[in-house]
Amino acid sequence: MADFDEVIRSCRIERIELETWIERRWVLPARDDGNYVFSETDVARVSLICDLTRDLALDEDAMSVVLPLLDQVYALRSSLRRVAEAIGGLPEPTRAQLREQLRKTPRRRP
Repeated sequence: MADFDEVIRSCRIERIELETWIERRWVLPARDDGNYVFSETDVARVSLICDLTRDLALDEDAMSVVLPLLDQVYALRSSLRRVAEAIGGLPEPTRAQLREQLRKTPRRRP
């Protein structure tokens, strides 16, 4: 967990930038006694936003599209990881049947 000042120091951003990102709900830190508390995930998101705004020069409009898409990708990856773990817990004959069924199913292109 990190406080507001630790995040702006570690990410080398201005206070107003982080305040703006919180107001825009790009980052959603917890509150403790009226102070922001940033989890490791929050700090990683702040770092990602820094990369996107500085390195790729994404503006506010682009960020409002990109961040929700990235959130969907991360949620999907998490779901797929859970499915893979569940499949890994199945008996081998069942996993073999699943592999065979997947081989028979045509791949759809986006």
